[in-house]
Amino acid sequence: MRDIKLIIFDLDGTLVDAYPAIIKSFNYAMRRLGYPAQPARVICRAVGWGDENLLKPFVKRGDLKKALSIYRRHHKRALLEGSRLFPKVKKILRYLRAAGYRIAVASNRPTKFSWVLIRHLKIAKYLDDVLCADKLKHGKPHPEILNKIRQRFSLKPKEVFYVGDMVIDAQAGRRAKIKTIIVTTGSSTKAEIRKEEPYRIINRLAELLNIL
Repeated sequence: MRDIKLIIFDLDGTLVDAYPAIIKSFNYAMRRLGYPAQPARVICRAVGWGDENLLKPFVKRGDLKKALSIYRRHHKRALLEGSRLFPKVKKILRYLRAAGYRIAVASNRPTKFSWVLIRHLKIAKYLDDVLCADKLKHGKPHPEILNKIRQRFSLKPKEVFYVGDMVIDAQAGRRAKIKTIIVTTGSSTKAEIRKEEPYRIINRLAELLNIL
């Protein structure tokens, strides 16, 4: 893949497993407001659209602002205890840097909490750019976030790979006309991902190196 100069990664479900922290903070907010706790599988299926959209289906409209505040206060602490990198992530990022690729993160997670994760898991030194949906008009699956990052590096779509874990990542990549690789470590099923026809589907992030 000689044309590829930039690799953009999604964060949650792709580089980072923060599901335990998300589940803990979600159900803490539900209990505080008198709503029923939800099973882990239900919460995980709602992840990927940003924290406001995560909570919105489970609370009354008038409670959303308060739920979001409770969730975020708890989540800042929970992320430090309940998040980890997926296997070999640092090794992969080190390899990509040494090979001359630029590396960026595009996340629907709010900027503040993306950086809590990035700093806590000590991967900031591998990243050339981080952009989150709360800084833009549109989040994924809209292609704006991918287009903005690509344009910051003055690159063409054919010079970029995007690596994500969900259907919305495949949709965002296709709309940005960027070759998209989906790793099956997130909350979308392989059948759901196949319907979006991404460039490649992989089971582990380390398989990316074989493609490159």
